[in-house]
Amino acid sequence: MNQNKIEQYGDELYNALITRTAVDPLTDREPEITIEDAYQIQLRMIQRRLDAGETIIGKKIGVTSKVVMDMLKVNQPDFGQMTSGMIYNEGEAIPVDSMIAPKAEAEVAFILKRDLQGPGVTAADVLRATECVVPCFEIVDSRIRDWKIKIQDTVADNASCGVLVLGGVRKSPRDLDLALAGMVLEKNGEIISTSTGAAVQGSPVNAVVWLANTLGRLGIALKAGEVILSGSQSPLVPVKAGDSLTCSVGGLGGTSVRFI
Repeated sequence: MNQNKIEQYGDELYNALITRTAVDPLTDREPEITIEDAYQIQLRMIQRRLDAGETIIGKKIGVTSKVVMDMLKVNQPDFGQMTSGMIYNEGEAIPVDSMIAPKAEAEVAFILKRDLQGPGVTAADVLRATECVVPCFEIVDSRIRDWKIKIQDTVADNASCGVLVLGGVRKSPRDLDLALAGMVLEKNGEIISTSTGAAVQGSPVNAVVWLANTLGRLGIALKAGEVILSGSQSPLVPVKAGDSLTCSVGGLGGTSVRFI
């Protein structure tokens, strides 16, 4: 794909973000689009956010579960970048009309105290580099109409990043077994799902290993102070005004989010 088209689609997705207007799938319009093309489009979309005054505050891993991989017909996760405009404080209500078609997912976030530069990063390296882990909600959103996405669509759309809420409880990942830690997700007081960290690449730590090594091959490091979302441990839950969700992680604690 030539540079003009990359910029065109990156600008289109950025405009869809700020106007909250969905666009047709890129894969319908560009059947030959590659994942590499999609990441270049993502970079253009992110650059538009940076030009508007936002800063990079972390990275996210998507498509970590087998169910989603099968749906998108891929055998590896994807990644996106998170900006300062995506952060909500715990307890702060999120307006649903600030997004197009929001869906909530619960996961564990890693906050780094030192850089991680792949390739060659191991699980032990991730644990040593992590200041703490926190329960969190990512509210994903797709600028692609009706969530009709293939892997190239969601990659171009910054891995369907929306906003995120970080919980207030923080612990060292060395103080709990993240693979075995159970997570319970509730919506409006009803249990929606239960899972363990093993649902994410065998462990959330493994997901961060994959991200550090994948980005390292592209010359990108995970930086000290960044927030790294390790991938959803829950189904995608559509949300509307008036909904509230809570998640709790065994040995770690919980967090909540509400929508207006």
